[in-house]
Amino acid sequence: MRLLVLGGTAFLGRAVARHAIAAGHAVTCAARGTSGTPADAATLVRVDRDDPAGLAPLTDRNFDALVDVSSRPSHVRRAVAVFAGRVPHATYVSTGSVYADDSTPGLHAGNAPLVPAAPPDLDDPSADNHAAYGPCKVACEEAVREAWPTAFVCRAGLIIGPEDRSHRFGYWVERLARGGEVLAPGVPDDPVQYVDVRDLAAWIVYAAETGLSGTFDGIGAPVTREHFLTHVAAGTGPSRGTATAGIPITLTWVDQEFLAAQQVRPWMGERSLPLWLPLPDYAGFMIRDVRASLAAGLHTRDVAETARDTLTWLRTMPGEERAPALGHPARSAGLAPDEEAAVLAAWHAHTGSV
Repeated sequence: MRLLVLGGTAFLGRAVARHAIAAGHAVTCAARGTSGTPADAATLVRVDRDDPAGLAPLTDRNFDALVDVSSRPSHVRRAVAVFAGRVPHATYVSTGSVYADDSTPGLHAGNAPLVPAAPPDLDDPSADNHAAYGPCKVACEEAVREAWPTAFVCRAGLIIGPEDRSHRFGYWVERLARGGEVLAPGVPDDPVQYVDVRDLAAWIVYAAETGLSGTFDGIGAPVTREHFLTHVAAGTGPSRGTATAGIPITLTWVDQEFLAAQQVRPWMGERSLPLWLPLPDYAGFMIRDVRASLAAGLHTRDVAETARDTLTWLRTMPGEERAPALGHPARSAGLAPDEEAAVLAAWHAHTGSV
């Protein structure tokens, strides 16, 4: 199979290219090449998708399938104009942020309401305009489906694993590797959902190989937060050669009202706890019904394996890049060690516990 990855030089796109190459396919990655390097053995074609004619270097090439991860409707529409009718199968990687209802548990791609598509003049889903992200992705989905009625639309959830620079997962990997008393948000039975980037990549390649079509949620089955934390700990514990091997882990569960009063932010950002979202407003955000996705070929691994491999990758990063996962002031997610200690001390004083 000749696979075109529009992107392919960072995280999911690179994982897709890497998996496809390992499966024996010929892979072309089309990107500026400024955010990373493509997988070994992939062909990089430098393009500028901001340029209306930026995909011109690809117009004389033939492909059997393509994968697009862009969140800019203009980028996707230009790809449609170039490749529709020429490439038999298309995969568009969308997001769970397209959903309008985050509070109802058990919804899925077949019945969950969507936010309105971005109007034609809205094309910037950047961090400074986060409210536009979901609508822009909906607009991208619509453009792909119109051109490829049998497209595979994959609404990815929280993607974790090696090469994730958001540090939402990396925070927990590093924190549990250090051992000691760990601040755990909410209660043990709170649901969380995630997918290893390599499992999602394998499913995307499988979709291209088999012509899978339809819209699916790209995320694993929900597990409890206690399961998540204990399995991450198992993947980063003494047998994994951590610097603090032998320090036992104690999970201290702190309720969301207290965390909010301590100005701990949910999900990501400075002074935050990743994978925590307030309830009931987000009661459905990490408890999607993914039975259809699992039946359609998505296979997921134990998060202990993901944690082990992520820790290994984190240790290969330069210090300035790894710093956000270690409590650096410029971190993109998590609590610095002194912040966590202060919140735990306040919690123990509040509850009278030791």
